[in-house]
Amino acid sequence: MSDGHRTLTPDELAAITQRTITHYDLAAESFWAGTHEHDVSANIAALLDHIEGTPPFAILDFGCGPGRDLLTLQRLGHRAVGLDGSARFVEMARQLTGCEVLHQDFLHLDLPNAEFDGIFANASLFHVPRQELPRVLRELHAALRPRGVLFSSNPRGDNREGWSGGDRYGVYHDLSAWQRFVGAAGFDEILHYYRPPGVPFEQQPWLASVWRRRG
Repeated sequence: MSDGHRTLTPDELAAITQRTITHYDLAAESFWAGTHEHDVSANIAALLDHIEGTPPFAILDFGCGPGRDLLTLQRLGHRAVGLDGSARFVEMARQLTGCEVLHQDFLHLDLPNAEFDGIFANASLFHVPRQELPRVLRELHAALRPRGVLFSSNPRGDNREGWSGGDRYGVYHDLSAWQRFVGAAGFDEILHYYRPPGVPFEQQPWLASVWRRRG
């Protein structure tokens, strides 16, 4: 893990993406077994409660994994679309939900313009290397309708970037760094909080935040 800001080459970015995706492809079943009962209802509510207008809403589950949250959004009556870079996750999410699931890695997005009322990025955007994050956030901004809402939840840290466990790449933002990135991409912060609730700060590894598309 490094806190340096060396510019990554295109080949390095491609290798980071492929290695991280391969990890999830190989661990797809065990990932599902270990996460499908996790309760993220508070995160889903944080997104939905701040979308303006009358439901149902068009929601992009960015980094949907095997489809746990995609299924919840669908069952709540929304038009839910998933996106993931792992081919195995995409297959599992399609089988679980019957929803449209886009097979796209986070550094090569091809999203429709102004299509979604909300984007749910739960434990996904931290995989985007720091130097690519401004561009990716602008692409998510463009995919939202005016005043659409972005939810993100990332493992917090001291802004170090690199490999975790040797097979997953991540950037571990603190609050001020995350606010700078998302604000610069054209979003206004609605709220942020740490998870899980009800425990001391040092036992809250997740930083969640909700943002409104500016303009």
